[in-house]
Amino acid sequence: MSSEKMLTRIGGLLRQAESTDNEHESAAFMAAAQRLATASSIDLAVARAHATGREQRVTPTQRLVHIGEPGKRGLRTYAQLFLVIAAANDVQCDIAQTSAVVYAYGFAADIDVCEALYTSLLVQMVRASDTYIKSGTYRSETTVRTVVERRGGRRVTSRVRRPVAAVTARLNFQTAYAARIGQRLADAKQEAQTEAVSAPETSAETALVLRGKELELRDYYREHSTARGTWRGVKATAGHSSDARRAGDRAARTARLGNSPELPSPRGRIGS
Repeated sequence: MSSEKMLTRIGGLLRQAESTDNEHESAAFMAAAQRLATASSIDLAVARAHATGREQRVTPTQRLVHIGEPGKRGLRTYAQLFLVIAAANDVQCDIAQTSAVVYAYGFAADIDVCEALYTSLLVQMVRASDTYIKSGTYRSETTVRTVVERRGGRRVTSRVRRPVAAVTARLNFQTAYAARIGQRLADAKQEAQTEAVSAPETSAETALVLRGKELELRDYYREHSTARGTWRGVKATAGHSSDARRAGDRAARTARLGNSPELPSPRGRIGS
């Protein structure tokens, strides 16, 4: 299976994942696409390691991923979702201060997988948060907000308890959603890597290849990244909603990452 066919298969699984609202069904297919992506990425790394001097060796690259228009509300949670997906797929990222653009560094096939997963999971995250907001359950909760007032020429800061606003609930829901997705993808990646290095006849070579890929990507990132400062993620001033975070976490636990019945039973090797 070539990398193009692998990406087509993952895309097909993700499109099917988006087509159902059945949470119980979705739980049965958890992490299938990520496991396929990790296994395929390992096979491609092994193929690169076996490339002869006459063959053009694939190297890391940089790609701009557009999250949205600058100033659009919610970009930080969208960017956070992409970052956790990238972390599980051997892609390092820099991010613009506006959260509108992510600079992805990695092998092209891995970045392709990140974009496919992001497109699908973003649809699911937005749909799940819309459903939660429409339910109105967040309205029964209050949150502490910092209020600044002018009194007699003085600036007075106080903390008051206010009802949770819809925008606060949405941001908290999506923040928790992205965090849970990141954990699920990381677990699936670890499972696939453990399986890949468990075969006695190839375990040493596979482990060496994975380490070599990690170092190659690290060196490429250090050479090409011009990032300065630290991205702060979702601002704390947005307020806190425990109910929204719990709901976002629950939704992410059942988000469709793929459709396992379409995956082949044995893990095949990708040819160079």
